[in-house]
Amino acid sequence: MSSASEVPTDVVGRAIRLLVLVGEHPHGVTLSVLARESGVPVSTAHRLVNSLCREGLVEFEAADKRYRPGLRLFQLGQQAGQAYGFAGTALPVMRRVTRQTEEATLMSVLDGTRHLYVHYVDGPLPVGVRSEPGRHGPLHCTSMGKVLMAFAPDDVRADLLDRVELTPHGPNSITDRDALRDEVARAAERGYATADEEHHRGLRAVAVPILRPDGNVFAALSTAAPAFRRSMDDLVAMVPLLQAAASELGVRLPAR
Repeated sequence: MSSASEVPTDVVGRAIRLLVLVGEHPHGVTLSVLARESGVPVSTAHRLVNSLCREGLVEFEAADKRYRPGLRLFQLGQQAGQAYGFAGTALPVMRRVTRQTEEATLMSVLDGTRHLYVHYVDGPLPVGVRSEPGRHGPLHCTSMGKVLMAFAPDDVRADLLDRVELTPHGPNSITDRDALRDEVARAAERGYATADEEHHRGLRAVAVPILRPDGNVFAALSTAAPAFRRSMDDLVAMVPLLQAAASELGVRLPAR
């Protein structure tokens, strides 16, 4: 929850904050929770969220008195995905990677001090990694987060390494800032990053950057698998396949 000093004072800013919060509660959220988490007074939150309902961005379920993302919000998200090439361009390439690895393929972009999952292809095996596009993940304990930091512009990388929270999520999460700097430097040197039960217990992953022709990082591409099925050496062996797919995507994805 944000502090009161961070609560927007303008109507547009408050409405956007409420819309983002509804989007972060896909199964529904009550008005009281919206007001508390946004820092917006209940009466103002009620007026603004009802305006969002009129535009179709939010839906209100009278039965349980909860607000949920509306179909208009879904439509806008789909249009944004098309503009970035995540669906039409990225998905076929990611499916091809999954057919070859038989494991989940994921894509993320940098979003502030976190990364945002933008696409996911499920693997064919009964037990695998699950992800949900539109959710955020930490940078310090995920392979994609490390890659996005490693290949970010120098000033962005330095700022992130100073500011990112080192919350322990998994048994092997990096919680020492110097160790994180070393890990990110290694990722930049070798062209990929790994995570061995750092975000979740029993999960391993490897990621490579998707670079534009000008060398700027656009996104990260990852293969993730249960630790009982894939050793870290198994995943590292998939790096050339991921790099080939990333090179293809770097050329084909539309300019931002």
